Amino acid sequence: MSNVLQLIQRLAVVAQAESRQLAGIAGLQPVHLDVLRYLARCNRYSNTPAAIGRFLRSTKGTVSQSVKVLEREKLISKLSDAKDGRVIRLRLLQRGADLLKRVDEESAIQAAVEEVASDERLPLENSLTALLRRAQRLNGSRSFGVCSTCRFFNRLEDGSFQCGITHEPLTVDDSMRICVEHENEVLNA
Repeated sequence: MSNVLQLIQRLAVVAQAESRQLAGIAGLQPVHLDVLRYLARCNRYSNTPAAIGRFLRSTKGTVSQSVKVLEREKLISKLSDAKDGRVIRLRLLQRGADLLKRVDEESAIQAAVEEVASDERLPLENSLTALLRRAQRLNGSRSFGVCSTCRFFNRLEDGSFQCGITHEPLTVDDSMRICVEHENEVLNA
């Protein structure tokens, strides 16, 4: 086993232990924090229970139970889709965003990342992104990247953005959010 793989596995163990601890303090399970974090980062096309399940690689039952808990705790809300009432959309409420902020402020992993020199963070992020993309490609996972890195992301002549799948306009904020329909720009990445 390579040293890189050992380091990744060890970081994952430390991160999972911290997630259990921080979730417990908030009266939640780690999967609940994962759902909240996902909803804080996803775009308007990706805020469904099905997308959460695909992102977290969780069962429909796990996602359904998590949504019930988070809704009961008033951390998220459920809405019917404006175009298709059969589709349920989830929205992170301010109380959920505040909880995530408190959890992140208590995170030793987050503090460790912030201690890495800023000129070292971008190369580290780029290397980890490339590694993640390769691992996703090799095991057949969806990429779930941010819109601006998707092969369907269009920069129009007037400087605005558009989704190449829906042909709807995208804001700058939209372009920085993760999407269930994401496909890497470079398919061999």
